[in-house]
Amino acid sequence: MIVTVVDIYVKSEKIDEFIEATTLNHKSSVMEEGNLRFDFLQDRSKPNHFLLYEAYESEDAAAAHKKTDHYLKWKSTVESWMERPRIGTQTNVIEPSDIASWKR
Repeated sequence: MIVTVVDIYVKSEKIDEFIEATTLNHKSSVMEEGNLRFDFLQDRSKPNHFLLYEAYESEDAAAAHKKTDHYLKWKSTVESWMERPRIGTQTNVIEPSDIASWKR
């Protein structure tokens, strides 16, 4: 399993548009083969700060996500709305270690 946590700061005037575009990306991402979770989170204290928590069964499934039409559309749409480049941190999953224990 692989989890990527993506840290994103959006220009304040683009928050609503970012939420709309990222919600569409989320809805398609959770339907991908190999996707275990795709959470879209907003910082309560900094409304322009967002996190994506993307869990995939394998490196291949995570890489396939970045080739989907919905991801490529999302990326090209939101790129100019960001205050700074997004940071994706790929992590190894320690627990839960059994894929069967992951819930959508």
